[in-house]
Amino acid sequence: MITRAVLGAVNLYSLLVFVYVLMSWFPVRGTLYDVYQVVGSVVEPYVGLFRRIIPPLGGMDFSPWAAILALRWVIMPLLVLVLNGS
Repeated sequence: MITRAVLGAVNLYSLLVFVYVLMSWFPVRGTLYDVYQVVGSVVEPYVGLFRRIIPPLGGMDFSPWAAILALRWVIMPLLVLVLNGS
């Protein structure tokens, strides 16, 4: 039960990172700008960790993708292992 909730939270957070990236590609105004700010305040502290390590390549910022991959391939399996072990 708890494992399923954690997996759902990880999936939701991954989706938020993806939405944040998509919204950064287009000009946002009004209510969408407010949504972008809220999503950014939730996502940016985590993505910022990767942004400090991975420099932009050719003007492209790959840190959000690295953050999603780390979340999916490292953090999620560790959380499942810990939760199933207890």
